[in-house]
Amino acid sequence: MTDGLRYAYAVVRDTGAPEAALDALTALDEVTGVADESVYAVRHLGLAVLAGAVPAEDYGEGSLRERLEDMAWLEKMARAHQRVVDTAGAESCVIPVRLATVCHGDEGLRRMLATGRERFASALDRLEGRVEWGVKAYATQPAAEKPPAGTANAADAPSTPDAPSTPDSPGAMSGRDYLRRRKAQRQAAEQRWGDTEEGARLVHDTLSGLAEQSRLHPPQDPRLSGISDRNVLNAAYLVRREDSADFAERVGALAGRTPALRVELTGPWAPYSFTAMDETSGAEGETESAGAEG
Repeated sequence: MTDGLRYAYAVVRDTGAPEAALDALTALDEVTGVADESVYAVRHLGLAVLAGAVPAEDYGEGSLRERLEDMAWLEKMARAHQRVVDTAGAESCVIPVRLATVCHGDEGLRRMLATGRERFASALDRLEGRVEWGVKAYATQPAAEKPPAGTANAADAPSTPDAPSTPDSPGAMSGRDYLRRRKAQRQAAEQRWGDTEEGARLVHDTLSGLAEQSRLHPPQDPRLSGISDRNVLNAAYLVRREDSADFAERVGALAGRTPALRVELTGPWAPYSFTAMDETSGAEGETESAGAEG
């Protein structure tokens, strides 16, 4: 297996063991890649890249550029890519390769390893025994406030000849009372938002103290995430494997500290946010994201 296009998933350290004994590869026995292909390892200069053979009709330069415009296809590919990386990294240190990195044959993979050897090796040294945890916090929506009995808002209720709405009517609210109530609602919303921001800072500051490194990502777009609650914290934390249980326990404790905040923990993952992916990819022998090296 040397010719054709190769999709690269991650770089691991070559321990010198037979290919079948590489921990990262052993974990992938029952996992297939983006094209439902088997994943294998190409070794070079003390490193190994996990890769798979992919068809030119989907992953050739022109075809791939078109495919990347198809959001359903892109999501499916991204999930398969992550599945391979996270499975391989469950017990081993892996450096994820940028999504949609395609090389020409095993020789292209070796050139990628040779060009990025120092960066890959440095990242493996730095991230050995570490995993990434993701934490998101959302500002939850308060329950809809029911108006007190007998104080329905006259401005919001339709008027009928049989039920005139006047400030003196028993079921009506005066204009002054209505404005006072709206002001109180605005103040309550501002206080709730302040509590939420303070809660998010508390969560991040506390977890940053438990992690070796942290990264703040932009808030998620609700149109893409499908979550209507405002995302006030979207962060990643680099944690030693042996400290993962304590880290997860602390997240659970923090989740109950602020009623206006919903905290979500994901992971552990391969350290995507801490590998300087833009620097450890884009080397000679690989594509930038949409094609194959010639």
